[in-house]
Amino acid sequence: MTIEKTAISMALKKILPTVQKPGRYFGGELNQVRKDWDTVATRMALIFPDIYDIGVPNLGIMILYELINSRSDALCERAYLPWLDMESAMHENHIPLYSLESKTPLSEFDIIGFTLPYETLYTNVLNALDLARIPLRSQNRSASDPIIIAGGHAAYNPEPMAPFIDAFVIGEGEEVIHEIIDTIRNAKDQELSREETLYTLQMIGGVYVPSLYSPVYNPDQTINSIHPIKDGLPKQITKRICARLPNPPTKFIVPSIDVVHNRIAMEIMRGCTRGCRFCHAGMVNRPVRERTVENIISSLERSLKNTGYEEIALLSLSSSDYTHIQELTERIVEQFSERKLTISLPSLRIESFSIDLMEKLKGTRQGGFTLAPEAATDRMRNIINKPIQAEQLLSTAREIYSRGWQSIKLYYMIGQPGETIEDVQAIADLSKRVIVEGRKIIGKRANLHVGVSTFVPKPHTPFQWARLDPLPTVLEKQNLLKDQLRGPGMKMTWSNPRETILEAVLSRGDRRLADVIESAWKNGAKFDAWQDQFNFNAWMDAFDAHGISIDFYTSRIRNIDEIFPWDHINPGVSRKFLQSEYEKSLKGELTGDCRGNCHACGILPEFNSLRRQNPGDLWLCPEVH
Repeated sequence: MTIEKTAISMALKKILPTVQKPGRYFGGELNQVRKDWDTVATRMALIFPDIYDIGVPNLGIMILYELINSRSDALCERAYLPWLDMESAMHENHIPLYSLESKTPLSEFDIIGFTLPYETLYTNVLNALDLARIPLRSQNRSASDPIIIAGGHAAYNPEPMAPFIDAFVIGEGEEVIHEIIDTIRNAKDQELSREETLYTLQMIGGVYVPSLYSPVYNPDQTINSIHPIKDGLPKQITKRICARLPNPPTKFIVPSIDVVHNRIAMEIMRGCTRGCRFCHAGMVNRPVRERTVENIISSLERSLKNTGYEEIALLSLSSSDYTHIQELTERIVEQFSERKLTISLPSLRIESFSIDLMEKLKGTRQGGFTLAPEAATDRMRNIINKPIQAEQLLSTAREIYSRGWQSIKLYYMIGQPGETIEDVQAIADLSKRVIVEGRKIIGKRANLHVGVSTFVPKPHTPFQWARLDPLPTVLEKQNLLKDQLRGPGMKMTWSNPRETILEAVLSRGDRRLADVIESAWKNGAKFDAWQDQFNFNAWMDAFDAHGISIDFYTSRIRNIDEIFPWDHINPGVSRKFLQSEYEKSLKGELTGDCRGNCHACGILPEFNSLRRQNPGDLWLCPEVH
């Protein structure tokens, strides 16, 4: 151990008894990997930029952690953000942010990788860099500083965080991470400068080095172009995709303290064919690829042996769309029934088939049954392309209550394009009809929880041209629902509309927002996803200080030919298709499920060659020649 590592370990012995949940900060969990620092060529730290309790179960971190540590020439360790009390103690005792496995300061690693699943983690990234004593901005880092990489869904619009991140990974990371490690190892061997190293990273497919690209603005402050500053660089960054889904992780970190999910997370398929127009994940995760039943079962068996967990979540964007879902549930019941496991299937369709599936999985009645109708009128369902009839929802609710579940949770989204107050009233009316059905069947034991989020127009979706509902309108809609969705057995939760405004600005922003993000962080903004920590005034002061209008990013109408800050990022789905879907939404026209009926979204021509190289995998898209 270096002197600094020893000093960190000694200081932790002193301060950990004084903070909440000290188990967040000392590592040593079951299945952590500890390698000899001096025997590997490349050292990487993965950071989930929030507290340990939320970050440990993150599936993306676990996938990369296991993949990188499977290499003999590399190691991977983890770090999370300290909570407020621990952060103060670290400052007082001059402790930098360190990895859990070896207590190594993050500044000593070759690569630091952040996962960015959502935009309200941005100030936490700056806080992590500051705690690690690494310069916030890429331009201020020296050859001795780690290369800072970020990926995740929020990276599909990388521009607001562009000055802080050396390189973004666009798309899926399982294959590209090895190319990044090899490139950085070779750069070290060749003693390349930091600038030369970043240039070589940009030559990797799916990697975006923002310092090598420059935005040009129009007089009205919209984007004219984002172009490479050197010859030979791609004008557009196309996302990486794994033609063959690698084997899932099976050595999940088992934390020493309780975290948000103590379970095995098993991804059974990737992508979705439904085409909901508001759904960012459904667009950018195309095409659909499925794991085989045998692969899932064998991976579950190994995971249970390696972890001792008693809960399994079978994950996908639409679990009941998995081609062999019936066979999979039967095999799980047959093979694991004696273990008394709790097995969940999130993201089920609103139909009795979904209930039949849940019925087969023992122990699932411990909680409620979650359904996501999103809207309550046929008109709105046609706009968002989610055609679920009211009677279908009521029929499904009757089935749920009659089979022993006492609680149902419904997810709705207000503020979607074209929504009127009558559409919001329909949410209240339909929800009341659901609880009435429950009371007919099981009386006062019937419960209904209505979760109401506010629509944010996301990049790379058909609604990227739409605008955010104004704050007074959102408050009016929320107040209507709060007034009506109450009483015995009913509960309503809703999103803070000011948090929604921030999410909309950050998700739709350009590179000029970097100054705002840094100023907000200096004003005290961090843990923006936490309701009790969200500091809207810190953000408003930052926008005012830089003379940037929030409405420019959230409320103005977009011209159909406007260039967006993310248009140099190719998610595989074409702008032509997204525009067509947006125009169909304005007419209230539906687009059917693309399973077996291609709607030419643009994903296929680019990736058919990958499929031909991997004929054994199940791709649900038809081949386009």
